[in-house]
Amino acid sequence: MFSSPVIIEPFQIKSVEPLSLLTSAEREQALQRAGLNLFRLKSREVLIDLLTDSGTSAMSSAQWAAMQLGDEAYAGSRSFDELEKEVQSLTGFPHLIPTHQGRAAEYLLFRMIAKHHPGGCIPNNSHFDTTRANCEASGITAMDFPCSESIDFKSDFPFKGNMNLAALGDYLRGKTIQEVPLGMITITNNTCGGQPVSLENIRRVSEMYRAQKIPFFIDACRFAENIAFIQAHEKKDSSIQEIARELFSLADGMTFSAKKDAFANIGGFIALSDDRWAEELRSDLILTEGFPTYGGLAGRDLAAIAQGLREVVDENYLRYRLAVTHYMGAFLDEHHIPWLRPAGGHAIYLDAKSFAPHLSWNQYPGQSLAIQLYREAGIRSCEIGSVMFGRRPDGSEHAHRYELVRLAIPRRVYTQSHMDYVLAAIHYVFQNRAALKPVLIAKESARLRHFTASFSM
Repeated sequence: MFSSPVIIEPFQIKSVEPLSLLTSAEREQALQRAGLNLFRLKSREVLIDLLTDSGTSAMSSAQWAAMQLGDEAYAGSRSFDELEKEVQSLTGFPHLIPTHQGRAAEYLLFRMIAKHHPGGCIPNNSHFDTTRANCEASGITAMDFPCSESIDFKSDFPFKGNMNLAALGDYLRGKTIQEVPLGMITITNNTCGGQPVSLENIRRVSEMYRAQKIPFFIDACRFAENIAFIQAHEKKDSSIQEIARELFSLADGMTFSAKKDAFANIGGFIALSDDRWAEELRSDLILTEGFPTYGGLAGRDLAAIAQGLREVVDENYLRYRLAVTHYMGAFLDEHHIPWLRPAGGHAIYLDAKSFAPHLSWNQYPGQSLAIQLYREAGIRSCEIGSVMFGRRPDGSEHAHRYELVRLAIPRRVYTQSHMDYVLAAIHYVFQNRAALKPVLIAKESARLRHFTASFSM
């Protein structure tokens, strides 16, 4: 049987947008104006934008058609009913609390938790940036328990996003619900290289939380990508939908950014089982987001999310999605370029510490590498290291356990030739890695400094 070595996108392109082809001098001017912070670049100054996969997907013709049918009623929107039905079918959770994006869902959930359990702690495999910030802003401590395999970048262990069960068990021993009012797990584990979590690990985590009557929520932004890995390694004879129902049956609720695995440009939600929590969350929703049947979103956005959830569980799409990062990883291996193996779902993570061993953690090798990728090739990426996570709530600094550069792949946006260009640029920067320079933070904010900081070299 014929097997193509070429990645075939399981869709055709009906609309195009021109790319910005800036000169080297124009990119340098843009960098200086942005204070060497890639978040502060204008989109028109970027050639290939791999800053994030959040809200950057290309929507399908079916999603655009659904938007035209969006019901914009303030209360009782038909579009909400359609989304609620889709979420219930996919997850089994009876209650849907829509929000304008995932961090708004986190804000609502953590504020409610903190009101009843002030000073508590929420354990997770790894909290990502806004999740951690919303925890800490609510007066809750965010604790991470990544598995030991996650620190071995060269290992091909397939579930490096797993929770460290022994460490979590030790931490939970003797704890009360007042001390640990909520337990979480993030799928896929964005901080640890976009690595998946095994279904067996999620099951064990669920058992540990429930043994102590601690509610268990899943940060499910990239649930479909995670399930594709579960299907490949654990549940080969099960469909994506079957695995989804089994996975979500292990939890009491979920937070979700529809800007990831629903292909939407905006939106999010909380889905959960507890009637009392749902009632309280809806009351808070009205204060901050909107009426419970729109939650800060237009009806057309609700309709696009519902259609996106139907599309993301398509197995042809998911095979293509994972093939992209595997293709990139194979190139990096062939050219001995250091990266976090194996390929995750939504991104490739370059090992900036190995790129620039001459730079110490507080010279921010990840930021230096990200700057150089833009300077040389117009590629925008994101540091995940001591810039993003090196500042403690008390203001002190420490080295993060990873110094990475994430190249997040927007869904259904770029073709194989775009990725070939990106890989060629990475190879060039790696060959000239001795030129990577120390980075200093010139100006920063108290929270989530990586979004707005200014740097100098």
